[in-house]
Amino acid sequence: MQTRQDNSKIKLAALIVAPLISLALVLFADLAPENPKIAYTLAIAIVMAVWWITEAVPLAITALLPVVLFPLLGVVDGKTISAMYFNHLIFLFIGGFLMALAMQRWDLHRRIAIKILIFFGISPGRILMGFMFATAFLSMWMSNTATTMMMVPIALSIIYKLEEIVGKAKLGTYSVGLLLGIAYSASIGGVATLVGTPPNLSFARIANIIFPAMPEISFADWLVFAAWITFFMFIAAWLLLFAMYRPKQPWVGVERDDFRKEYQLLGKAKPEEKIVFVLFVTMALLWVFRSGFQIGFIDIPGWSQLFANPGFINDGTVAITIAIILFAIPSKTRKGERLMDWETANRLPWHIVLLFGGGFALAKGFVDSGLSIWFGEQLSGLSGTHPMVLTSVIVTMMSFLTELTSNIASTEMILPILAGMAVSIQVNPLLLMIPATLAASLAFMLPVATPPNAIVFGSGYIQIRQMVKTGFLLNFVGIIVTTLVTYFWGVLVFKIDIGSFPDWATTMIGNG
Repeated sequence: MQTRQDNSKIKLAALIVAPLISLALVLFADLAPENPKIAYTLAIAIVMAVWWITEAVPLAITALLPVVLFPLLGVVDGKTISAMYFNHLIFLFIGGFLMALAMQRWDLHRRIAIKILIFFGISPGRILMGFMFATAFLSMWMSNTATTMMMVPIALSIIYKLEEIVGKAKLGTYSVGLLLGIAYSASIGGVATLVGTPPNLSFARIANIIFPAMPEISFADWLVFAAWITFFMFIAAWLLLFAMYRPKQPWVGVERDDFRKEYQLLGKAKPEEKIVFVLFVTMALLWVFRSGFQIGFIDIPGWSQLFANPGFINDGTVAITIAIILFAIPSKTRKGERLMDWETANRLPWHIVLLFGGGFALAKGFVDSGLSIWFGEQLSGLSGTHPMVLTSVIVTMMSFLTELTSNIASTEMILPILAGMAVSIQVNPLLLMIPATLAASLAFMLPVATPPNAIVFGSGYIQIRQMVKTGFLLNFVGIIVTTLVTYFWGVLVFKIDIGSFPDWATTMIGNG
């Protein structure tokens, strides 16, 4: 009760103090006398940052501040800033989430998860691997939150069964490792695809806003690059969790049939499950092979080349196409219904859509006002720093910042600053922005860091010190892996020349 009262006081203080600080900045600060828009934008950013961090008002409502404040202060006109709240990446999120809801509606997600567990086996290491693999795989395509919410009840049912068979004493802290494995693999799996976690989508849109001439980073490009980060982090997380939480004594009496019984409770696969699965696989393949990709001597053309204007087609087009098909195909077991209905679709998290839009709008304000360039100029003293050192510092900062803030909000606040910094010190912006985006999803220490962390913490099996101890170690693994993979593999995938500044990045200077 005391904690709730303290939180209320913090929120009330933030609600009042943040606008006062911003007002003082507007009235008395002299950041750039020739361009007052810089101070105005920074003032708006401060209010949004404080309100986002403290949740003084709902996150989605804070995200709407640019619609009001940017036009009133003359930073960006209302028509332009409003357009930031809906774009092809928003539709990519909506279409992907509708597919996730369809999978949940027909229990396909549960069938996939348990089937993977049966495949992996019954030893402690294999069960942990099975849960983590199922979670990571589903999180590549579904909401991390939805995936975790689906996996935790399955995990708890298995934990109860294990406690019944081997006893709580022999089980030890294995249940802690199993639940942490679900939370961590949800975040790790989401890193691999553009739709897997919100910061990835934020990066793609913000980079496009700030650098309109930048070559598109397609779904396939991101997958080819980030899959290695997911792979290394997955292995590291499994090894760490198994080493810390494996049972002290061997199990006796645990059979693979326990998992088969869980699967049998689902019954025979319904026609709807089969159709949704085919559409799910189709959507994934269309995303991966839309624009094709080239690495070294391998050149795989994209299917969009079959159309007269392949550049008109994006990943959002694919997602919405499949989503519309879901609403069109009739159900065979429920007469008069379709694979998807609007009642199910209403569970789509519109507050996340608004949060996306608020970040995109803030990024637009950073660029149009010149605030990104101004920030970059303040950091120009880092121009002599080795790119790998610079990358590791940014990843470390972002990883621990995200422990206390929304990873979406952190990403959308930091990326425009890094873009301006990159232009100022003449470093390829992707070398700073991509690892920062990844680091926003690799926060493992605290329940508030990510929704998956919060969900498993709410199970009651995990103590805060256990999550902090394990997450602290995994955070540092994430920092090392992200830095090295970006520096040695990302430069090849995204064609980054470390020794030169790309022509497309100079476009920002003209806009600023």
